[in-house]
Amino acid sequence: MKPLNDNKSIDDYLNSLSNDRKEKIIKIIDTIKKNIPEGFEFTMSYGMIGWVVPKSIYPAGYHCTPKLPLPFLNVASQKNFVAIYHMGIYAVPELFEWFKNEYSKTCKKPDIGKSCIRFKDKEEIPFELIAELAKKLTPQNWIEIYEKNFKKSV
Repeated sequence: MKPLNDNKSIDDYLNSLSNDRKEKIIKIIDTIKKNIPEGFEFTMSYGMIGWVVPKSIYPAGYHCTPKLPLPFLNVASQKNFVAIYHMGIYAVPELFEWFKNEYSKTCKKPDIGKSCIRFKDKEEIPFELIAELAKKLTPQNWIEIYEKNFKKSV
């Protein structure tokens, strides 16, 4: 992941958005905040609003930049879509399949990249499904998955 903008704080990021985008991003953030397991830290991460495993829990940090905490989930407003970047759907094939299948039940076919879930039609954001996805992994689960996958790739 690389920084997508120069915003220094969550408020700066949100205030840089159009009212329509800001409203949707805030609703996504609120949905995740209410459902994400305890232990993740809410912060700016890679130029996006996100949740990380804090260094107090995982001192090794992110292997690409060890001085930074381990990223887990980000929310961003891109040029043509709103996106959620969930590292778990990238690293856990079963979680990816679950999300894709559940999304298809509630909306049209999902627009998903490696860790990116794109919402081009902001009116079709499945907030209940995002809430369920946010609950799926604890910080400890994510650390175990991250270390298992990272060790495979080294």
